[in-house]
Amino acid sequence: MDIIYKTDHRPDVDEIIEVYNSSGINRPITDKGRIAEMYAHSNLIVTAWHANMLVGVSRALTDYCYCCYLSDLAVRSNYQKRGIGQKLVNLTREIVGDSTTLILLAAPAAISYYPKIGFTKIENGFIIKRKK
Repeated sequence: MDIIYKTDHRPDVDEIIEVYNSSGINRPITDKGRIAEMYAHSNLIVTAWHANMLVGVSRALTDYCYCCYLSDLAVRSNYQKRGIGQKLVNLTREIVGDSTTLILLAAPAAISYYPKIGFTKIENGFIIKRKK
């Protein structure tokens, strides 16, 4: 299967929602405006395509020199366990460079996945959760 990875294309909101819905990631998929805003304000988006179908997405916020917050990593359920998520992360890391720390918050169901692709669990983080 030929998967094409792109860094120069912002997918359509409906395509993103389809991937989120299929992947199991918890995002506000019933609020298209909010999804559109999430992507409008992100400055690093890496996508995976099979033919003309979006099958995976990595969405991040970064300064390209010190830190990168990987906010979303989602792959359609029928494309999971094929290395697509890892490739999206690897491409994100290549783009931000070796001097940039890659940071993410894992969903409970994905906690065991991230160490398998090179992440180290940290204990020194803090969060103020969103109100809505």
